[in-house]
Amino acid sequence: MIKQIDYVLPSSAGDCCYLGQMLNQAISIECTNIIEHHLSTILMITPDRQMALRLEHEISYLTKYPVFNFLDWETLPYDIFSPNRHIVSRRLGMLFNLPKMNQGMIILPISTLMQRVCPDYFLHTSTLIIKIGQILSFSDLYQRLNTLGYNHVDQVASPGEYTVKNSIIDIFPMGSYDPYRINFSHSICQYINTFDINSQRIQKAINTIYILPTHEFPLDKVAIEIFRKQYKILFNNTKKYPEIHDMLSKGILPDGIEYLQPLFFDKPLSSIFSYLPRNTLVIMCENIQKPAFNFWHNIKERYENSIVDITKPVVEPIKLWLHPNDIFKEIKKFPCIFLNEKQLYNKPKTTNLSYVSLPNINIKIQEESSLSILEKFIKNFPGMVFFSISSVTRIKKIQKTLAKINLFPKILHNLKEAKVSGKYLIITANEYGCINQKRQFALICENDLFGNRVIKYNSINTTTLIDNLSELSPGQLIVHLEHGIGRYMGLITLEVGGITSEYLIVTYANNDKLYVPISSLHLITSYRGKNHQNFPLHNLGSDVWIKTREKAIEKVQDFAVELLDIYSQRLAKKGFAFTYNHKKYEKFCEDFLFEDTPDQAKASNEIINDMCKARSMDRVLCGDVGFGKTEVAMRAAFLACINKKQVAVLVPTTLLAQQHFETFRNRFFNWPIRIEMLSRFIMSTEQNELVKQLNEGKIDIIIGTHKLLMRNIKWHNLGLLIIDEEQRFGVHHKEYIKTMYSNVDILTLTATPIPRTLNMAINGIRDISIIATPPDNRLSVKTFVREYNSILIREAILREIMRGGQIYYVYNNVKNITKVFQTLTKLVPEVRIAISHGQMPERDLERVMHDFHHQRFNLLLCTSIIETGIDIPNVNTIIIERADNFGLSQLYQLRGRVGRSSHQAYAWLLTPNPKMMNGDAQKRLDAISSLETLGCGFAVASHDLEIRGAGDILGKNQSGQIKNIGFSLYLELLENAVKAIKAGYQPSLEYLKSKKPEIELCIPAFIPDKFIADVNNRLLMYRRINLINNIADLHIITNEIIERFGELPIETSNFLAVSAIQIQALSIGVKRIKASKHGIYFEFFPNNKINLDSLINFMSKEPHKWKWESSTKLNFMKNFIDPTLLIKWIKTFLNILQ
Repeated sequence: MIKQIDYVLPSSAGDCCYLGQMLNQAISIECTNIIEHHLSTILMITPDRQMALRLEHEISYLTKYPVFNFLDWETLPYDIFSPNRHIVSRRLGMLFNLPKMNQGMIILPISTLMQRVCPDYFLHTSTLIIKIGQILSFSDLYQRLNTLGYNHVDQVASPGEYTVKNSIIDIFPMGSYDPYRINFSHSICQYINTFDINSQRIQKAINTIYILPTHEFPLDKVAIEIFRKQYKILFNNTKKYPEIHDMLSKGILPDGIEYLQPLFFDKPLSSIFSYLPRNTLVIMCENIQKPAFNFWHNIKERYENSIVDITKPVVEPIKLWLHPNDIFKEIKKFPCIFLNEKQLYNKPKTTNLSYVSLPNINIKIQEESSLSILEKFIKNFPGMVFFSISSVTRIKKIQKTLAKINLFPKILHNLKEAKVSGKYLIITANEYGCINQKRQFALICENDLFGNRVIKYNSINTTTLIDNLSELSPGQLIVHLEHGIGRYMGLITLEVGGITSEYLIVTYANNDKLYVPISSLHLITSYRGKNHQNFPLHNLGSDVWIKTREKAIEKVQDFAVELLDIYSQRLAKKGFAFTYNHKKYEKFCEDFLFEDTPDQAKASNEIINDMCKARSMDRVLCGDVGFGKTEVAMRAAFLACINKKQVAVLVPTTLLAQQHFETFRNRFFNWPIRIEMLSRFIMSTEQNELVKQLNEGKIDIIIGTHKLLMRNIKWHNLGLLIIDEEQRFGVHHKEYIKTMYSNVDILTLTATPIPRTLNMAINGIRDISIIATPPDNRLSVKTFVREYNSILIREAILREIMRGGQIYYVYNNVKNITKVFQTLTKLVPEVRIAISHGQMPERDLERVMHDFHHQRFNLLLCTSIIETGIDIPNVNTIIIERADNFGLSQLYQLRGRVGRSSHQAYAWLLTPNPKMMNGDAQKRLDAISSLETLGCGFAVASHDLEIRGAGDILGKNQSGQIKNIGFSLYLELLENAVKAIKAGYQPSLEYLKSKKPEIELCIPAFIPDKFIADVNNRLLMYRRINLINNIADLHIITNEIIERFGELPIETSNFLAVSAIQIQALSIGVKRIKASKHGIYFEFFPNNKINLDSLINFMSKEPHKWKWESSTKLNFMKNFIDPTLLIKWIKTFLNILQ
């Protein structure tokens, strides 16, 4: 496809050419051509941000040269918010590298080009360069980093952060995609490596790094003084706006300070044009002028509104933005190409490129005849044909489809490989294809063939999500197995008997303190319940806790028997064993419009395996919103249908029923499967007819609300029940479902598993599948908790409208919703608003949602009716009024309605004055704002436990025990009891006490705070080491500690050695090892795995030093002065015992 272009590229200032017949979908192809033939930088200007993002994505796949999208701040002109740190990082990186760019493309919308940027000299004089072998004192480095605005943190996670760990510095430079770990030795830089944020392990070795400033303006003393002087001149005195002046003088940057950027420099701001290399070529998409002047008008309007705000100083627009006329003057200084979709008149410097749209060649998989249209097109087209796929994993699907018409395209790695006329397969990101009649080639994309877009995925570590639930923080309630409920207060290093070690401080009643050695961490569990400050703590030494614990153990054991009885009944209960038709099932899966994520594939296999067994399935499918649970459920439904079984999909709301109805209809379009919906959207006469047909077996899949639980439904042959959003159904409904559908396979879908479901799954009573893989480019939703403020609301709405998005405004009181509508209409008159709530007539509600989906208005004022089932990617801001009245799971679900595209989404949780909120409401809001990570549904369920208490999670009979001993310990006891009863022995408290052998070697064995300074990091490392049960994993974590924190101090080496001894001792049944100046004492469990022959043989070498105290207690009488020799001897002895 790439060949010599048939027009002359402009090469000198003011020179230009005009390209006509330039279809929107062909721009990326032609731009790739231009990049290949222009040996310098290309600046491409688009009318809007969406087009810029699309073109960057498409062109990046087609060329080896760099293609970047220069981001704007994603804030309103004169906004009260500062831009996201990640956006600033990308901008700074691009500005720094742009002058050095040789061949490639920068793409940006006209509004971004209009924004002025920092002077070009600023970045190159401010950047800190570090190379291997460079001598750099730590004090100088700290000072430079602080001057550049870097934040010192405990663990680096975002651009603009650094941390110091002994001789190691971790830093995430602005402008970089990766953080770096720098190892110093005597002030000399020895190594520089990139490292992974999640695992904290090093990756690639680097020779040089560039540490850019953290803002687009300087923060040194000179710059601050320049700011203060100009600020005083511009605003006459500092008394008019004292807060900003005072904050900056103290080194504090107020939000929105970026719009005072010119005051930090003694010269005017530059434009992006000043960063462009010589010989840069400009490409202008059509329709640029109108959005440029519209944006300028908007800037002026916001400036005029801002100058009357007595709390906010603003500078003139011309100091922050270029006027459109100035932009077009600057463009004339460069060679330029103008693109036009229409055919142009034949004039000098004008070329029509003959791009036209493809004919309709859409394929319906189930209709073999539909391939004949594609076959005819290919047969009659004389030139090269490129079939475009989005990834390697899609090759088999397209090859299988094309093979049906005897078409076997050659796979190419790039377009240049296509030398002769032929049929080719290539990976690109193009959404739609086109034909070039002049150059005789056609590009056919998957969208052209199958009618939709394929997306790639990145994976999230599921284990990390679950492990993070157990972190402790000072003030948190904990349960000590032997002493009861206390409050964790932190870590402390103490010297006891001449041996230094680290202890957890736990306070009890009467402010008594218990110091728990780190070797006894297995005795500590966090208290999952109502974590009140005035929670009654136990008295140390009292028998109250002993009695409470014994009673709880008794109840837990009874409950374990009950659970196992339920489990055995379920196993014994005969269900229908579905037959797996591989050919049909695979064909159905091939229709899926996206790539399977690894989690989806695993979950599908687990569910299909369950369904093919001759017992009733009861599986929970947990996955965050938008992660693909519905597709997995539809595959299960398909298997049921081809086995002549009916499927019921039970949902909590009519809107979700409607959403699923449309999704299922579209997904099953090519199959002879009848799908209907039963909800209040359906008239009563239609409902009665549907029930009749359902009873007669004429409906294969029925989707409905609680109406599916009506007594008059007599299923013809129900095989599968899918329950979506289980937490929305009450206990009564769940019990009814269990009774009615006892022999039916049940699949439960949930994004925030209610604690009962979560923990029943953990204990093996229900099976669970987890999908924790978000779509590529999906960003976590930025969450703000703010006191109600009309100005803030207006800004949030306009910010979304300006980028072409839509907004949910949630007000959960139907009675007053009209008043809120009137308030919003006055506040933002430029916005089109509609109302939606559950008390509206069904047809009206359906119409409103349909119109909103098709962008006929841009703000939906609604109740929590949108909590489930609404999937509109263009909605990326949600405002929730009186968020304090919502539960945590509700807030999580509502927030999940936005952020379903690649754009940054925002959730605004509005509250009354904090004094008017209760403690639980504040905790819910703190929890939801802290849980911004993608895939954090499990964390939500955990926080829900802490906030609302355990309640009836495992039934009323168990709630008292849960409250008395804490949910974590309760679960541990329950798990222990279930395992014991399954194995056929009596549950024992001793098992929990002796999970780890007791090792006392009288040597300092801990992690010094000088080695790992952050308490949370240190405690987390202790917990991770404590959970390890094999030597290989211990070696892995040892290497990680050395990588992250440097050379091990002797105390930490000892601690890891003791951990290795514990692991080894546990495997052979050693209960206790205690060393003293008199020798070493060993105690064994009665059912140990000791090799007696080896032991006797070893003892015979020095018989006078050994003494048996009993059949399980042994003394070796030798004083080891050197701790290293002591550890070595014990390890040798344990090896002999094995």
